[in-house]
Amino acid sequence: MPESSRATAIGAPVGAPAELDAEDAKLVLLARGARARVTAVEGAAVRDQDGRTYAAASVSLPSLTVTALQLAVASAAAAGATRLEAAAVVTEASTLDGAGYAAVRDLSTDAPVHVAGPDGRLIGTVTG
Repeated sequence: MPESSRATAIGAPVGAPAELDAEDAKLVLLARGARARVTAVEGAAVRDQDGRTYAAASVSLPSLTVTALQLAVASAAAAGATRLEAAAVVTEASTLDGAGYAAVRDLSTDAPVHVAGPDGRLIGTVTG
């Protein structure tokens, strides 16, 4: 396995890239699409306990700044999700934002958060 770059989210290193299953690869695809639609810095997608997916892009307005992962988690929670199975973030940054990571952990202590670059190539996964 190739060595991955390391990033930190609240002290959680992004581990080496793993082979994604089809459902997690779909999250990366949805996150890329959300990011591309509005030319955002990042896109994110989450899958809830029922297999429903929610995708979002980062928002930066004069009165509101929300990361893509925070918005995807908020969309899931607003739709009634009580648990997340997995999350993915497509970003140009070398780190996973702490606020988005914390939002995922609000609904799941063990959901993997896959981090990919703009090309969709997996950088790594944050677990636990």
